[in-house]
Amino acid sequence: MKLTVVGGGSTYTPELVDGFARLRDTLPVGELVLMDPAQDRLDLVGGLARRIFARQGHPGRITTTTDLDRAVDGADAVLLQLRVGGQAAREQDETWPLECGCVGQETTGAGGLAKALRTVPVVLDIAERVRRTNPQAWIIDFTNPVGIVTRALLQAGHKAVGLCNVAIGLQRKFAALLGVEPPEVHLDHMGLNHLTWETGVRLGGPEGEDVLPKLLTDHGDTIAADLRLPRALLDRLGVVPSYYLRYYYAHDEVVRELGTKPSRAAEVAAMERQLLTMYADPSLDEKPALLAKRGGAYYSEAAVDLAAALLGDGGTPYQVVNTYNRGTLPFLPDDAVIEVQAAVGAQGASPLPAPSVDPLCAGLMANVTAYEDLALQAALHGGRTRVFRALLSHPLIGQYEYAEALTDRLIAHNREHLAWA
Repeated sequence: MKLTVVGGGSTYTPELVDGFARLRDTLPVGELVLMDPAQDRLDLVGGLARRIFARQGHPGRITTTTDLDRAVDGADAVLLQLRVGGQAAREQDETWPLECGCVGQETTGAGGLAKALRTVPVVLDIAERVRRTNPQAWIIDFTNPVGIVTRALLQAGHKAVGLCNVAIGLQRKFAALLGVEPPEVHLDHMGLNHLTWETGVRLGGPEGEDVLPKLLTDHGDTIAADLRLPRALLDRLGVVPSYYLRYYYAHDEVVRELGTKPSRAAEVAAMERQLLTMYADPSLDEKPALLAKRGGAYYSEAAVDLAAALLGDGGTPYQVVNTYNRGTLPFLPDDAVIEVQAAVGAQGASPLPAPSVDPLCAGLMANVTAYEDLALQAALHGGRTRVFRALLSHPLIGQYEYAEALTDRLIAHNREHLAWA
């Protein structure tokens, strides 16, 4: 089996490689190709990746290349984890929206739109090259904003599934609080990428006992502290929102906080410099503890599980993925991309039936889905008016003066990545 990681020079990659090494019985990788245009980073990450495989006795071969066509040729699955513009672009995404009093964040709001505009054309070009060399290959997208990128891939007819680590992170946290093993915990996970709620926490599978009420009663303070939301809010909602909902439920508070500290991009950039220095040490043959602070926790386990299921070699039967709605949530278009529990196999992902959705959640989901549609049109076709319309539609913006100012800033800061600008 050949797997290719586009963006293989990322400091995330040793986390992924460690998962492939540990879970080789689930996903027997014969060749792992790390592709990245940055040869210097690729050399460091590739060297550590080979040492991780060697330490754990994995028989597979790791190759590195800057040649995309060579990397994807003959691949059974291609994992996308790229960042167009690097941390410098992320730094901008997180700062210029604050000048207008709006959240600066790389996956939602104005910063998220900027990332989508830079990313969608690049991802679609990669996907077309995959289709030319191996049309049966699966594309697993971990590149943010996952919902918009996955929708672009699916609308272009590619075999694609989107992946996020929020659900598996919550599964692990809930399992620890309940004193059970993670596979025993099944989440009723519902929403869009980075706009999700846990409406049930079941033991043993989709039909298992729902212990969410007990979880909130016994551990509500801990969960609320992790989310940085008031315990009283969780009690009134009766569900567990993802931490991204704080941008909506406490927008002004978050904006004030972001204006008083270094950006997350600056923190990550400093961390990456440390990590790359570590990766250069020829004696290092395991992922360093610092990598856990980089983000993407449990990404490797989720990626291995998804790839194994899609390629027909294993994986758990139900997984949280991003895929077409197709009537699962009747208040959204069929071609909306939702993030829900799905049955995953060689034919792809089929969302499990969903219960009725609280209007409090459904209304926000419908609003953000409309924004994502406008955002995708802007990413595919460009134009200042399309960018303005997408920004005006976003619930974190919604005022024409903000949308006008943000449109000007977005284009100014991203001109080199926008062919139409």
